[in-house]
Amino acid sequence: MLKFYYNPLSPNVRRVWLTLLEKNLTFETVLLKLDGDQFQPDFLEINPFHHIPVLEDDGLRLVESLAIMDYLEAKYPTPPLLPSSPDTLAKVRMVQMLTINELFRPVVQLLCEKEDSPQFTKAKQKIDTVLKFLSDLLGNSPYFASDHLTLGDIVAGTEISLLVKLGINLSDYPNLDQWFKGLMQRESWQKTELSPEDFKQFKRRIKVLVWLGNREIKRGKKTQ
Repeated sequence: MLKFYYNPLSPNVRRVWLTLLEKNLTFETVLLKLDGDQFQPDFLEINPFHHIPVLEDDGLRLVESLAIMDYLEAKYPTPPLLPSSPDTLAKVRMVQMLTINELFRPVVQLLCEKEDSPQFTKAKQKIDTVLKFLSDLLGNSPYFASDHLTLGDIVAGTEISLLVKLGINLSDYPNLDQWFKGLMQRESWQKTELSPEDFKQFKRRIKVLVWLGNREIKRGKKTQ
């Protein structure tokens, strides 16, 4: 049986979780509390990088959410979550990478910066650029480059759900707004969506991680 190491606070985890649910797969869950569980020797033997998600399948161990999603699509192709033609496949991959590379950082800045700061304003401008691009790419299609849910929708939807919780109004992007509301009606999304309390925990955790990261950068500069 598939074994899924997870914590619902992680967007990377939720990508894989949604894929498992949309594929209607049976899997065992192993909850990591992220308060030190990820540094325990038993888990470091599974993933020495102390990150989640991790998926195990009959002796195969996989880390990195996109690799896990691709594996699930290849091994369990029904229902399909990737289009087959080169152009539509490229568009889905573009949505995935654009979301990861261009959207997550400004989300973190909205969480950590003061609303009257230049960083906060710059983050909102970057988010607007990304959302406009995604809106144009979506067009009149119900999903990105497809008439059915894809892995691109899963990655983008997971991230955009954080924006909505942060008060970003999708009404300026009507097709994205309709697309997102459609996702939220799916059983898998309702099961994996963060509760208000979970979102508070997520924000606290992100702020701690950013603080720790900045502290390490300062230490590095002092030792140079």
